[in-house]
Amino acid sequence: MSQPVSLVVFSYSLENFKEIRAALSSDSRARLLAGGTEAEQLYEEVVHLKPAAAIVVLGVNPEPALKLIRRLTGECPTTAIISAAQNASGDLILQSLRAGAREFLNLPIAAEELRTVLDRVSQFHEGQQDAPKQKGKMIAVFSSKGGCGTSFIATNLAASTPGRTVLVDLNLQAGDLPLFLGLDPKYSIAEMVENRARLDDALVNSFVTPFSQKLSLLSAPREADSADEIEPEHVFEVLQHLRESYEYVVLDPQHTFDAITLAALDQSDEIILVLTLDIPAIRSTQRAMEIFDRLGYPRKKLRIVVNRWSKQIDLDLHQVEKFLGEPVISFVQSDYQQAVTSINLGTPLVQSEPNCRISSEIRRIAQIVTGRAAAVETPKARSPFWTSFLKRERTPAQLNFHASMEKV
Repeated sequence: MSQPVSLVVFSYSLENFKEIRAALSSDSRARLLAGGTEAEQLYEEVVHLKPAAAIVVLGVNPEPALKLIRRLTGECPTTAIISAAQNASGDLILQSLRAGAREFLNLPIAAEELRTVLDRVSQFHEGQQDAPKQKGKMIAVFSSKGGCGTSFIATNLAASTPGRTVLVDLNLQAGDLPLFLGLDPKYSIAEMVENRARLDDALVNSFVTPFSQKLSLLSAPREADSADEIEPEHVFEVLQHLRESYEYVVLDPQHTFDAITLAALDQSDEIILVLTLDIPAIRSTQRAMEIFDRLGYPRKKLRIVVNRWSKQIDLDLHQVEKFLGEPVISFVQSDYQQAVTSINLGTPLVQSEPNCRISSEIRRIAQIVTGRAAAVETPKARSPFWTSFLKRERTPAQLNFHASMEKV
């Protein structure tokens, strides 16, 4: 690589600074712009000069240097941070990388090691100068009521998409998607959020857990405490990076309209709204659609799917569609044994039982949301025994509820 690399150097030790300056002067690509022994001074130099890289030396007490690395990583994302130390332990190196350093240099600097690091810094900046990547399609599988089978639908949908796909568990306090895929993730969305300022394809791939060549999982944090540190803007940034790395991003959000869920739904190209054919689920779906309307989501963004459908359900499905004001695009058949067996096996049903009716229907949903097929007719059903619920006028309690919803 012949591209010049501009650098600034921070070191509490003047002796270390002189050694680094001498090493840099021996490489024709390195351009030392500034150096100093005060963290605040170096920070201001980086902000002003916008160098390609900053070398931060970890001293006897590394915490101030680690704090500086975290600050530079968060506020100067175009500058590659290089940590450096003499006789550093593996734990200290790992701490510096977790703080945001992209590379590590042993002191005194070996010429070959310096060339390798400068090569990587050049590659980092060449990647930044590339044309913006085409963004993949984001699909959220959502229900404002728990127990409708959204995680099952999301997992099997992700396994049915036609391209490279990442399944994201946004139930940050109690996500269990690894069970659906038989995985034991080493990392989660917490680590990706922590390193969001320096994410690239390689780092994204290191935080997801592969299930197959086509499908990967970004799991929820193992510890609930880790989820407390994740903010909506963090999730927004992470999802943007995932869209640049994958053709499809399938989300399994919480069953609430909290800020993190809304940050995910706002970005989604398609929202698959899942319900079961019972009064609480239908009413919950209607309320969700009212909230979506107030948020300005276009109705074409919503796809209504009935899960656990059975011919024995005594309900007029066309009346349900009329009540919701939107057509139902799919009816996923109820088969408790097949669904539970696939979860216990840790294998999506579309793979373990590809020819069963549930698998066929979920693949058809995947074709619809990826723009490769049209919806089919609504299944026939027997006459309803509670159609009157859908037709009757609202009671005073219902009117009060809808009035309160207008204030949300």
